[in-house]
Formats: sequence, C-alpha cells, structure tokens
Amino acid sequence: MKWLYDLLSNEYLIIGVSSWLIAQVLKTILHAVVNRKLDMWRLVGDGGMPSGHSATVTSVAVVSALVYGLGSFECAISVVLAIIVCHDACGVRRETGKQAVLLNEIAELINNLSTDKLSDEVKLKVFVGHTIPQVMAGILTGAINATVLHFAFFA
Repeated sequence: MKWLYDLLSNEYLIIGVSSWLIAQVLKTILHAVVNRKLDMWRLVGDGGMPSGHSATVTSVAVVSALVYGLGSFECAISVVLAIIVCHDACGVRRETGKQAVLLNEIAELINNLSTDKLSDEVKLKVFVGHTIPQVMAGILTGAINATVLHFAFFA
C-alpha cells in the first residue's frame, strides 16, 4: 500500500493534474459564457481557452524549478518537455484543427450534392489545437497553480 500513498502524495502529480483540472474547468466555463450553452464535454475536450496541456506541463516545470533549482536535470527535462508540448499545441495540433474545419465543409458539400450521404462518423473534431493566447493562458494557469500549491502545501 506504500505505492498508493507515494502516488497520491506525489507533489508533481498532484500539481500537474490539478493544473489540468483547473484549466479544463475554466475552459468549460468560458465556453459556456461565450456560447450561452453548457457543454460538459469541454471538461475533457481538447482545444479552447486555456490550454490544459500547457497548464499541465508548465506546472510540472515550475514545481521542478522550485524544488530542484533552475540548474537541475529535473528542471531541464520538464522545461524541454513543456516547450515541446506548448509548441505542438499551437503548431501541429492547431493546423490539424484548421484542416478538420475544411474537411468537414467538403464532407457537407458532398452530402448536399450527392444522393449517397456520408456517415456522421466522417465529421472530424474541430477543437484540437490552440491559439497562442490560449497556450499563454494555460502557461499562466499552470505557473500560478504550481507556485500556490507548492508554497501552501509542500514547501
């Protein structure tokens, strides 16, 4: 049972997961305010403001820096990982979302012009990547959460 205690008391895991959760809740609330409709799938969905991916990896990088120092191996690894994830969120994944919009429009056009209808399963997810402001908001969310939780509960 020590392994369970170790897992559930792991500062990095607690801070990373809580940063993701905070970002997802904020994303759901902002989406509901903007669209005037509550969509509970936003709690686990990709894309949107703020980036949950960016919040998660940033919080782990920040807590690694706070615990081990900026010159540590642990900090270096987590910062490099955070840079890759944040870059990917507003790079490749963002382009994937743009392509999904275009492909969905093509599929709708085909459905409108053809007697043979395409399956609804053909429709692609549009919320995939992030804009730079969404990634920056995720970074800020993760950094603030990591700092607050570290000094409030672990320092």
